Amino acid sequence: MAKARIYEIARDLGLESKDVLAKAEELGLPVKTASSGLEASDSAVLKAALAPKATAPNAPVAKAATAEAPAPKAAAPKAVAPEKAEPAAAKPAPEADPEPALEPEAASGPAPVAEPEPKVVASDRGSVTVLVGITPAGFGEVIGRPGTEVVAALIQMGEMVGLSNPIPIEAFELLGDHFSVDVTVEGGDEAAEEVVSLIKPKRVFDDAESDLVSRPAVVTVMGHVDHGKTTLLDAIRRTSVVDDEAGGITQHIAAYQVEHEGAVTTFLDTPGHEAFTALRARGANVTDIVVLVVAADDGIMPQTQEAISHSKAADVPIIVAINKMDVPGADPHRVRAQLTEYGLVAEALGGDIPTVELSALSGEGVDTLLEVIDLVSQVEDLKGNPKPAASGTVVESQLDKGRGPVATMIVQRGTLKRGDALVAGAVSGRVRAMLDYNGEELKSAGPSTPVLVMGWSDVPTAGDAFDVTKNERIARQRAAATLEDMRQSELVVPTARERLTQLLEQLRTADEAELRLIVKTDAHGSLEAVRESTGKITREGGVISIVHGAVGGITENDVSLAEVTEALIFGFNVRPDAQARKAAEAKGIQIRTYNIIYELLNDIEALLVGRLAPDEVEAVLGSAEVREIFKVPRRGNIAGCYITEGTMTRGGRVRLLRAGVVIHDGVIGSLRRFKDDVREVQAGFECGISLEGYNDVKEGDVIEAYEVREVARS
Repeated sequence: MAKARIYEIARDLGLESKDVLAKAEELGLPVKTASSGLEASDSAVLKAALAPKATAPNAPVAKAATAEAPAPKAAAPKAVAPEKAEPAAAKPAPEADPEPALEPEAASGPAPVAEPEPKVVASDRGSVTVLVGITPAGFGEVIGRPGTEVVAALIQMGEMVGLSNPIPIEAFELLGDHFSVDVTVEGGDEAAEEVVSLIKPKRVFDDAESDLVSRPAVVTVMGHVDHGKTTLLDAIRRTSVVDDEAGGITQHIAAYQVEHEGAVTTFLDTPGHEAFTALRARGANVTDIVVLVVAADDGIMPQTQEAISHSKAADVPIIVAINKMDVPGADPHRVRAQLTEYGLVAEALGGDIPTVELSALSGEGVDTLLEVIDLVSQVEDLKGNPKPAASGTVVESQLDKGRGPVATMIVQRGTLKRGDALVAGAVSGRVRAMLDYNGEELKSAGPSTPVLVMGWSDVPTAGDAFDVTKNERIARQRAAATLEDMRQSELVVPTARERLTQLLEQLRTADEAELRLIVKTDAHGSLEAVRESTGKITREGGVISIVHGAVGGITENDVSLAEVTEALIFGFNVRPDAQARKAAEAKGIQIRTYNIIYELLNDIEALLVGRLAPDEVEAVLGSAEVREIFKVPRRGNIAGCYITEGTMTRGGRVRLLRAGVVIHDGVIGSLRRFKDDVREVQAGFECGISLEGYNDVKEGDVIEAYEVREVARS
């Protein structure tokens, strides 16, 4: 007999899936998501438990009863039921009243005992008084701590405040908790309003429950190239997008809304996890759900692995769409088995990850995917406040010939109206015109709505948060303040060594320390050895978390993920490419490479206890790309190279890299320009290189020159 699924039971009883799921979990039934199935006996038990709610005289009564039992927070807004709802709610009162009654009694009864505790804590913690507009440097002086520690604490709270910029009013309470002091802020309402107007507000909103309304889910589609991401969205929207793209590969970021059986969903069509992570790197957590597209014939590919790591790092629900089911060789069971290797256990295998088999080309299974997305969004209970001035995120921006600077944006809170003054990062503007995804004009847009806005003074940066201000003057002031802040922060970007020093201090002092790593190796065996060995490294109050592990060279994507997750990059027998090295230097990301595995493990263990102090560091001196191989009698193979950066020196130490993996480590035997032997060759020139005692050089290899320098101990 077929199992009854949670959402089917909810539909039969006229209840919401999330309420039925909550009741099933309360009864201890084996369910994890709204699409979990139940045996007939378990289904009968669940229906019996929900019977009072389902058999109520009318819908409002059922909702009121539901609101009272499992979700006290939702009771207030939903309690606006007819008077006859009271008898239905009064039946369970004798059982339900004693427990709630104890809480107020406990709160009011021992009040004289409970009140002194905060006072004692406050006196133990000490107290300080500061003026509105104080900077992290000034606040550090007041509490006797370095200003850099205050900046670090603010960054952890999501406040990107420079050393010489004013601290947001709402951050002082959290700062006080962090440094164990009670902070009193003085300065008057006018001063506070002036400072707040120039400060980038937090992205976490504290809205009253009564102001919140249900909003559409924002879904990002990710996966390996050519696995059918855009074709899937094409099938969902019933419009052609692939035909407009060069080679069928998505070249832009765009946002669309789709309505299916009354449920509206916002989709972000991105070029992959790079854009998804770039948005998160700028503090924009826009996505509510990730749909991971995996081709049934190809299975998990390298970019799929990266997309999984980026999605898990974002801590959002994942739905796996197994695409290309109409292709010969499609094997969905193999895909589900592969997913378990990356911590995603499908519902069919007893896990909590929904999987949907479909064909984006024929459209088969697409409706099922939309139903699952709707179920997940119901369980997530996504809500937004449409009342305040709008705020959200810029998803895409460009300079349009006929329209000037335009930006595609997602409204996350409030309602955006035509004529509103707004600011995004260092750019201000006014909503001169606002279009939906179909190009039709809008007068207003609520939470989760994608809009194209015209009227910017310049092109805003994708990933920047936007906010509506009282007028254009305040918008311009905030944009100017942000621009100055950006200029100041560019002057004081911490180096990788400074970041490592801060990390070591945190690991030494934190009670619950987490060391996040990105591990890249030359082979699967090496990766598994590192995973297994790091799992054995323990410390009381300390844990090691491998955010992403894969085979291959270190890329710019790894650096982006490290920036978002505050992780260190460890490489075993692999090296970063030029773009990754430059990105790591610009962002202050630590990349550590090894060719002896026990040295890597020793350093990880030393990091976890906060006592890593390297005696030596490597410096890359130059890089050459092998473009042609010449066979010379009695001399072996000569690599015809182009120097892409730095300098290559005869007799210098070099590594031979193939696809980012170290193939050989040795020295340059000879270096020639045309027919002449030379001592060194600079970037931008061609030369012939032979490696001493090594001939297995191939076209496309990279020769990297380096030296090891001793670190002076202070």
